[in-house]
Amino acid sequence: MAVEKIGAYGSWKSPLSPDLIVAGATTITQIALDGKDIYWVEMRPAEGGRCVAVRRNPDGTTSDINPTPFNIRTRVHEYGGGSLLVHKGTLYFSNFADQRVYRQTPGSEPVALTPAVDLRYADAVFDEKRKRLICIREDHTAEGKEATNTIVALGIESENEGQVLVEGYNFFSSPQISPDGSKLAWLSWNHPNMPWDGTELWMAEFNKDGTLGKAILVAGGKTESIFQPEWSPEGILYFVSDRTNWWNLYRWQADKIEPLCPIDAEFGLPQWVFGMSTYGFAADGRIICTYTQNGIWQLATLTADGKRLEPIELPYSEIEGLEVSGDLALIEAGSPSEAYSVLLFDLKKMTFQLLHRSSDLMLDSGYISIPEAIEYPTTNDLTAHGFYYPPTNRDFNAPEGERPPLLVRIHGGPTASASTTLRLSHQYWTSRGWAILDVNYGGSTGYGREYRQRLNDSWGIVDLDDCVNGALYLVERGLADVNRLAIDGGSAGGYTTLAALAFRDTFKAGASHYGVSDLEALAKDTHKFESRYLDNLVGPYPERQDLYRVRSPIYFTDQLRVPLILFQGLEDKVVPPSQAVLMFEAVRQKGIPVAYLPFEGEQHGFRRAENIKRALEAQYYFFAKVFGFEPADKIEPVEIMNL
Repeated sequence: MAVEKIGAYGSWKSPLSPDLIVAGATTITQIALDGKDIYWVEMRPAEGGRCVAVRRNPDGTTSDINPTPFNIRTRVHEYGGGSLLVHKGTLYFSNFADQRVYRQTPGSEPVALTPAVDLRYADAVFDEKRKRLICIREDHTAEGKEATNTIVALGIESENEGQVLVEGYNFFSSPQISPDGSKLAWLSWNHPNMPWDGTELWMAEFNKDGTLGKAILVAGGKTESIFQPEWSPEGILYFVSDRTNWWNLYRWQADKIEPLCPIDAEFGLPQWVFGMSTYGFAADGRIICTYTQNGIWQLATLTADGKRLEPIELPYSEIEGLEVSGDLALIEAGSPSEAYSVLLFDLKKMTFQLLHRSSDLMLDSGYISIPEAIEYPTTNDLTAHGFYYPPTNRDFNAPEGERPPLLVRIHGGPTASASTTLRLSHQYWTSRGWAILDVNYGGSTGYGREYRQRLNDSWGIVDLDDCVNGALYLVERGLADVNRLAIDGGSAGGYTTLAALAFRDTFKAGASHYGVSDLEALAKDTHKFESRYLDNLVGPYPERQDLYRVRSPIYFTDQLRVPLILFQGLEDKVVPPSQAVLMFEAVRQKGIPVAYLPFEGEQHGFRRAENIKRALEAQYYFFAKVFGFEPADKIEPVEIMNL
């Protein structure tokens, strides 16, 4: 047995290098069942972030479908999702470079179905009765005006823009055709709501010419969020609603809404992307579903009468995506010790088969930090949630009495949530002697509508309080060094990072990845989907310009006294690079240690392997320099101003 070494926290030698993290790692999305074939989409950092459709045949062999340079990714809502539909072996997909929809039949090259103009498409379903696609279209052809969103019918034989079926709202999603092809259901919502604030569920019958008749409002409104409308095989319309605080299942029949198995759990998700699914219908009438309680996801069956929920035991704590067909269910699942995998569940035998892992890296358990779900006191006599990761490396112990540096990680959104599945970027830090607190601050999803709405009018206040209180809670428990508390986050998490450094004195260093420094600039210069998001989080703009300014870190750099490193994609349309540059210059002029790493070709979130690696190492190098410890690895130096 190897003898454990004594080493200062942060300086431990780890086998988990950035090269190992990015080599062969993929992000799996958009799983699909098509007859006996199984599909998923892989985002591959090693291919510059290209998204590739993979087909798994019944014999277990896999093959890439869309050839290079085709990249399956839509820019509807900028965040995309729902960019692939598979129907009887034929693929219909959005290509990232030109945003055109392509049809690809087996053994042939992709053929464009939409013209080369600024139209984007997502969330398609196949209209079997009329041999066409029905999908969301986002029209950017009117220069200088806000994009127009509609639901369109798209022909599949020749190039066309699509025939508008539904219009009149700012946003649409989730078109679903009834089994007999006679009805269409969909979701819609208007500014300033986001889909987790309030949506409307509509239904209309098709006319003989394929247009829609009079629409009926089924459920929803400005203060009720509807998620995933779905028709049962019998033609009954199901959906998820948070009308009782929790996103629970309901069905609509005979003009009445019936709740199914009310429970303090979430069967819904914030619709940042299209194509999300948490339930489906098995051949025997059961509903196969996923839900989350206290940040942990569960797969379950629900009896057809909606009265008995029976969890299915799986060695996974995180589930994304669910596709059900006959006696089979396809899911993506992960755990604290295993990255996301594609699993096929046999609903008759109640057994599952692991089909594909998102990463081939098999890390010794002695280097894996297992998160502990914590609930801790925060401001206004409330509690907040998070996941604590202790430093873990089987080869090292720290000197007696030393407490580890703590990295508080802030998820994006801000309406999103921290995941418990294996994140190698977390393990990179913990295996080197850092502790991590992954915070689900007030405003995060997974804990009910009331918890989610804590952030309304309070972005830049509640999230800061919960991050600060989480860090201090771990300090009080002896699990973190109060003099080595760092914070990082991307996008909205980057804003919370910058705001925490400007408006609180708890953290001693920070790293912002494409973070917001100027809320007013974000309100005036961002894409349509989020253009009114801050109305609810901060206040209506420009009427409450004062709030935007008083909560923007860029105007309070005089209060910033700790080192900061910034990372930014130069093609980011969500948070413009100018915000990072302004923050960098302001901090540099104050004489505080600061570094700025821009990345060519990257957008909102880094997809290229070399950039993911560089950002990870550069942040570690920066913190090592400002906290005064020596990394065990040789890292390419970062230019740090004012050090």
